[in-house]
Amino acid sequence: MSHIPSDYDNVFERKLTYAERYKMAVLVSVISYFTLIGWVVAMIIYDKHQSSLASFHLRQSLGLIITGAILSLIPLIGWVVNLAIIAAWAFGLYAAIKGQEYKVPLLGKFYQDQLDFIK
Repeated sequence: MSHIPSDYDNVFERKLTYAERYKMAVLVSVISYFTLIGWVVAMIIYDKHQSSLASFHLRQSLGLIITGAILSLIPLIGWVVNLAIIAAWAFGLYAAIKGQEYKVPLLGKFYQDQLDFIK
């Protein structure tokens, strides 16, 4: 078996530059918006590369996932309101891609306050 180039050795253990840390934070932020599985993967990566941007978007995306799941249980009205959750999800994903901390409309502050276990 051939040896993997040294660029890939200990990628999670080596010291990252500021630009690399920022890119990793954006990556974690974006991944967190892709279903609950994506959120779990982002949380695992976040464990090694913590940043305020990533924790902000982990809280926002988890709040949207929980809210969407609860609303899905309510026939008709919940399903219609879930359209607003989809719009908020798109807004949050756009902010994550841009590397900005914009709270989702209406519930963003609530998510930041209540999901503070993600530090």
